Amino acid sequence: MPDRVVGDLAHEVRSKNAGPFWITMELFMRDADGYALVADDLFLNAGVIARLYDIPAEGIRFFRIPELNVVKISFPRPVSQGSTRDRDIHAGQHHVPLALLPLD
Repeated sequence: MPDRVVGDLAHEVRSKNAGPFWITMELFMRDADGYALVADDLFLNAGVIARLYDIPAEGIRFFRIPELNVVKISFPRPVSQGSTRDRDIHAGQHHVPLALLPLD
């Protein structure tokens, strides 16, 4: 495991439903320095999220809120909520790959 991961700089990293067809993940960073790192498009962008979640980069949306040191990321669910192939009906476990993303 890497020395430092995104979750080390955050108060909380969470994921949740954003309706039956979307997932939202939120990074609540501890301070402005941590926010500056994860809000930087060179570090965290649609390509990184697409790779982590094996989804198309198109349609991934970022919401950067510097006043709160928060980054929100939303993307279409691979399958609709509650469908036969849905493995996480509340999308509560989707944040784990993001929280474990190496910083170095």
